Amino acid sequence: MSGADESIIFSEVDFSADGKHQGFLRLPHSVHRSAYGWIPIPVVSVKNGRGPRVLLMAGNHGDEYEGQVALSKLVRRLRPEDVSGQIIVLPMANFPAAQAGLRTSPLDEGNLNRSFPGDPEGTPTQIIAHYIESVLLKGTDYLFDLHSGGSSLHYLPSMLMGMAPDEPDRDRKLALLEAFGLPYSLLFTQDRENRFSSSAASRQGAIAIATELGGSGTVTPDILAMVESALARVLAYVGVLAGEATEQPPAPTRIMEVGGEDYYCYASDDGLFEPYVELGDRVSAGQPAGALHTPETPWRAPVEVCFARGGVVLCKRVPGRSQRGDCLFHLASDYHDA
Repeated sequence: MSGADESIIFSEVDFSADGKHQGFLRLPHSVHRSAYGWIPIPVVSVKNGRGPRVLLMAGNHGDEYEGQVALSKLVRRLRPEDVSGQIIVLPMANFPAAQAGLRTSPLDEGNLNRSFPGDPEGTPTQIIAHYIESVLLKGTDYLFDLHSGGSSLHYLPSMLMGMAPDEPDRDRKLALLEAFGLPYSLLFTQDRENRFSSSAASRQGAIAIATELGGSGTVTPDILAMVESALARVLAYVGVLAGEATEQPPAPTRIMEVGGEDYYCYASDDGLFEPYVELGDRVSAGQPAGALHTPETPWRAPVEVCFARGGVVLCKRVPGRSQRGDCLFHLASDYHDA
């Protein structure tokens, strides 16, 4: 990079050096309490000889905790002698959001996963996005970006991957999903926004898998154990890490797809949400999904919302208090071409 494209972020870690190195990505941030301060984004690099380069990321959204915990535990176990290639770990990618426990940054309201390719002269979130895409993802073979439902949603444990209708790497991608081995694999046939981390990875020639690991603003032992085993399997599968073998075999993954807006069910009014279905249920088009109640006027009939299409419920809203436009459910359908 040079000139206007050069990032102002300074890395304490030399990513070209063999061995295990940890430190901070320093994002200059001048504010009233700290005129010459910087935002400390933690990063770890473990490099040993030739092999794949893998970026492990969590905290893309700050209220999604499962990935942050799993990567923190992995960092403490990683040893250079077990690595063939390089593993870069970014456990709190949007550090201001992760530190605050918020989906978006309190500094600029930035949603990191809607900010790629970023802007080296933009807001803090845009600068972080630019650095991830132009520096950390450059020359990277695989990105594993660990998401969950956060504080507003809860997902069945799932993997997400882009899959074009004429995907040249189809078999390779499906094999990678099988190795990762979460119960559900959600294939997106289109990325209308082109601003996700997976879009950034694609532009840099890397294959990306994102996850949705529960949520509800918490961490559960079963899902944490599931993602730890999944990371061990997939890092061994791509050949970057030995010594992380797991006795837990991959779950048979159900290959599904997510299409357009009709896969989502939204609140049509404000109110307290009463769901009629649960995670994993199969629903049909026109089926009532739930009701929005107004206890302020309890004599008023609730507003009922219905599914626009059939499918399997992979995600549901957590907080009862809802506003018009909030996502209540997210569906997926079986991928018959898999």
